[in-house]
Amino acid sequence: MTVQTPAPAAATPPAAPPAVGTWTLTWHGVRTVAALELRQRVRSSRWKVALLVWFAVVAAITLLAGGVLLFVDEGSRDTQSRGVVLGAVVTVLVLGLGLLVTPTLTSTAVNGDRGAGTLATLQVTLLSPVEIALGKLLAAWASACAFLVVSLPFYVIALLMGGVPVWTLPRVLLLTALLLAAVCGIGLGWSARAARPAGSTVLTFVTVAALTVFSPVFFGLTFPFLSSTQEVQVYGVPDEYWASLDDEDLASSTPPAPTCEVFTAQRTVAHTEGTWWLLAINPFVIVADGALPGTSVGSGSVVDEVRSSTQGVRDLRLGEPDVRDECGDWGGDGAPLPRDHAGPVWPYGLAANLLLGGLGFVTAVRRLRIPQRTLPRGTRVA
Repeated sequence: MTVQTPAPAAATPPAAPPAVGTWTLTWHGVRTVAALELRQRVRSSRWKVALLVWFAVVAAITLLAGGVLLFVDEGSRDTQSRGVVLGAVVTVLVLGLGLLVTPTLTSTAVNGDRGAGTLATLQVTLLSPVEIALGKLLAAWASACAFLVVSLPFYVIALLMGGVPVWTLPRVLLLTALLLAAVCGIGLGWSARAARPAGSTVLTFVTVAALTVFSPVFFGLTFPFLSSTQEVQVYGVPDEYWASLDDEDLASSTPPAPTCEVFTAQRTVAHTEGTWWLLAINPFVIVADGALPGTSVGSGSVVDEVRSSTQGVRDLRLGEPDVRDECGDWGGDGAPLPRDHAGPVWPYGLAANLLLGGLGFVTAVRRLRIPQRTLPRGTRVA
């Protein structure tokens, strides 16, 4: 009797790894890339030196500015104005230095790793392009925010001097952090687009310079072309009053008091309704306008004076008023009603900066896809 041995069961083939798309996003993948990037920065001695130099520079300028404010006007009792001035100095200093340092954190994140041969190692894993790009972006943003954390003691010094509302500090820090995130995205996009790290670094700095330096320059250059002489309604003292005064009236210590009225006259009108955004996208204008929301109420405090200066940028959106008020301290009939102040401009400027950062991030994701159809000549793959 022959016993038939059953045939061995066929081996079950291993399950295929899940398909990874360009926009497949998991927290594990993002955290892995971000942790790798942060470990490299923490282990680098240049990172520690950069933080120490940052702290020393901000401390030196803050203490110097605080000493000048204390000794220039010793007899003044208005200590609140010193706190406001010192807070403005620290804010401008930290934001300016942040805009100089942050581009170096991401402007070589992609092409630098590609040149070192480490980018291909990440691309052949189960990490998706969006996870690699987002991990690099978050690591660079965390590094940029570390400089803000180092600067916190100097913001506190300005608060302790008085005159600066406490709620101003979180608003300034939040706006500054979001602007630095936008710069990180811009640098990441140029790093993925340019073949050489030097080229992406230059392009990132040029973009930041366009937002901070060139935007007000362009606004000033376009101002004469937007100005023209035309007839407008004016509330003030008409020219006939001054022409009617004789020598005796001019020599008198109490000449007849003028009376304001509404009349038509030729005036230079600047149509800034189409170019106000050139100032709104400036990071310094964004922080200044967003740190002190609202309009000036004329209480005479230093905070209101700072707020009234940002109100001038807001009023550029409205253009020329229907009736120009040139009356001054003289009274009269027909005074124009004060028009409503324009709303804040910082949301528009912040949205524009974040949009540029978002475009850079999307560009990086698309350039990290594999297989890549075309690569610049001389680009290293692995």
